[in-house]
Amino acid sequence: MIHPSLFYQCLCDEGIDFFAGVPDSLLKHFCTFIRQNVSESNNIITQNEGGAVALAAGHYLATGHLPLVYMQNSGIGNAVNPLLSLADPEVYSLPIVLLIGYRGEPGVHDEPQHKKQGMVTPALLDAMRYPYFILGSEPEEILRQTKEAIRIAKEQKTPVALVVRKGLFEEIPSLHTMSDTKMTREDALEEISKLLGIFVSTTGFTSRELFEIRERRKEGHECDFLTVGSMGHSSMIALGIALAHPDLPVTCIDGDGAFLMHLGALAILGSRKPGNFTHIVINNGVHDSVGGQPTDIGALDLVKLASAAGYQRIESVSTREELHRILSENCSGFRFIEVKVRPGARKDLGRPATTPQENCDALMNYIQNFAKG
Repeated sequence: MIHPSLFYQCLCDEGIDFFAGVPDSLLKHFCTFIRQNVSESNNIITQNEGGAVALAAGHYLATGHLPLVYMQNSGIGNAVNPLLSLADPEVYSLPIVLLIGYRGEPGVHDEPQHKKQGMVTPALLDAMRYPYFILGSEPEEILRQTKEAIRIAKEQKTPVALVVRKGLFEEIPSLHTMSDTKMTREDALEEISKLLGIFVSTTGFTSRELFEIRERRKEGHECDFLTVGSMGHSSMIALGIALAHPDLPVTCIDGDGAFLMHLGALAILGSRKPGNFTHIVINNGVHDSVGGQPTDIGALDLVKLASAAGYQRIESVSTREELHRILSENCSGFRFIEVKVRPGARKDLGRPATTPQENCDALMNYIQNFAKG
């Protein structure tokens, strides 16, 4: 275990002065530290991991200084293209240090969506032929591995990965984002989940809270698809269902960070305009389940964005009463609703008790029975 300040100082001593990426729960204490100690111009939380690699490449091209990109190992998939076709020694040969949270490490308990990713993380890095170090547990070893990785990145002009196991960073106080919004995400989900039809909920706290709301109300889970992984893809999953069954109401419950991650989905949604589709973005301005890092959603006017994409009915609400009112109206059509909530979740929030396969089977059975009439 190492304190984030000691690790950060090592990076600085080796010439790293620029950070970009997508937060991860295993990296949250390091991400919190650099947010507190690095200027906003030199620590940028990007829309996805591929964007972070491209941003880091631009920094290196402009300054010659080695950048660091942080991500969860699930984000390797988003980063593969710019790594192999931009930064790779066979192309522009750009040195970048990758700091990767090792979710689903074999032998370490984790959620099912991380299991396969953890199994193949070393193999993915091997396949890309990038040097990597799975960081040890003692500060001296961690610093030695880090310095060696940086040396290789500089000398070989290649991406090099530092893989971070669970519990590597010592805990530091988390940041508390101030908000004057009284509604919680769970308040919003209590109202949203009363709608009829199919629900596709985004990864993180949203799916966990939706599951617990159903349990608390003694309802089944067969109408809910909990997108426990594949962050940013809930709207496309929901669109696939909506197009296949135009008579079945489909609600996508998105998060602001997930919404930004693959924003191009709006163009596809807008071109199809399914009349049975409600797209709800729960906006608290942060990546809530991985440490409360900001999403930069405030730079966008979601109402204008939804209008440009062609949604036919658009609302933005910040109270439970407003949300209840608009959801009580006729919900047909191609709708977009921004729901502003405050950050945070209950400390005792659990996780779904059903497996992803059980969730999948129940949903498919429900849809098949609906199709039969």
